[in-house]
Amino acid sequence: MPHLIRVGLIGEASIVADETTSAVAMGSGSLQVFSTPSLVALMENAAVRAIEAGIDEQFSSVGIEIAVKHIAATPLYETVTAVAEVTHVEDRRITFEVRAWDDRELIGEGTHVRYIIHVDRFLARLQDRG
Repeated sequence: MPHLIRVGLIGEASIVADETTSAVAMGSGSLQVFSTPSLVALMENAAVRAIEAGIDEQFSSVGIEIAVKHIAATPLYETVTAVAEVTHVEDRRITFEVRAWDDRELIGEGTHVRYIIHVDRFLARLQDRG
């Protein structure tokens, strides 16, 4: 088996919202607030952190699905923290519950699915497409 991943593993990632993570910079809106694309990326990062220690070095994980509600706006210069918890493991398919908070409240929640891949095989298939 290429991994030692179990339900209950938790990962966390944080970032200070700034101009580079704003809706304006990401092209997802016209306001200087923490963007939804940045929220999604932070949640994915938390999921990667939850499982990275349980994956053999010739393997990695790729995100294949995410469903997120961005439920509150975050002004720039607040810290945003995402937490991902493994909720289901089926062979190489890993499902997470993801949530994020800013300095005041819950700002996003949803689910994320990652798939464990063999790095060399994945890159070979990608090269074949090129």
